[in-house]
Amino acid sequence: MKKYLAEMVGTMVLVLMGCGSAVFNNGCGTTAQVLTVAFAFGLSVVVMAYTIGGISGCHINPAITLGCMVTKRIGVKDGLLYMLFQVIGGFIGSAIIFMIVNHITPDMASYIGGEVGEFATKTGANACQDGVSLCGGLIAEIVFTAVFVLVVLGTTDSEKGAGQFAGLAIGLSLVLVHIVCIPLTGTSVNPARSIAPAVFNGGEPLHELWIFIVGPLVGALIAALVWKLVSCDCCCCKKKQA
Repeated sequence: MKKYLAEMVGTMVLVLMGCGSAVFNNGCGTTAQVLTVAFAFGLSVVVMAYTIGGISGCHINPAITLGCMVTKRIGVKDGLLYMLFQVIGGFIGSAIIFMIVNHITPDMASYIGGEVGEFATKTGANACQDGVSLCGGLIAEIVFTAVFVLVVLGTTDSEKGAGQFAGLAIGLSLVLVHIVCIPLTGTSVNPARSIAPAVFNGGEPLHELWIFIVGPLVGALIAALVWKLVSCDCCCCKKKQA
């Protein structure tokens, strides 16, 4: 049970800090805002990796858990429970943001760029940005999740991985993904990060939520298959290398 609770807490922190940075910095309209949000998500992963990594492995993302399931690093039962507690953690983090914005004073609301009632609907939810089609958003989420999960699988490999530096590499890769993908979809690459904010926000983000569930899961499957290919140590591969 400890590892499931660790995943819940880790995902709560990721959503609270990552989505909170977008909400309280009035979105991601400028380069500075994009970098702020990107580093908030990346640093959240880094600190949680070194906090709960020894307990649960610090997936805090159903896409990562799926990649680990496909590569047989975690069983199906544990994997599904990881996903469940990750989503619960996402709801806790998003609920905290929602409660805070519903108690913002008019002065603070003006500072961050909106009226109190209007600001209270901003939960850091994902949605395709202006000019980005649903197909384009789906492709972006698939591709960037695949890159991110591939980094996770590679750096955490028991034989070929980065050891104690894995958490840092994973966090920095998430920063990189956010810098590129925020202008497209706001960057999900994590269904647990997207579900609760969309539910609290409603409207367009809820309508487009399927993109941020299907895209990351498909990307995770692709990453797992790619990692299996590049890390294969079977006899046939060894003969070809020789």
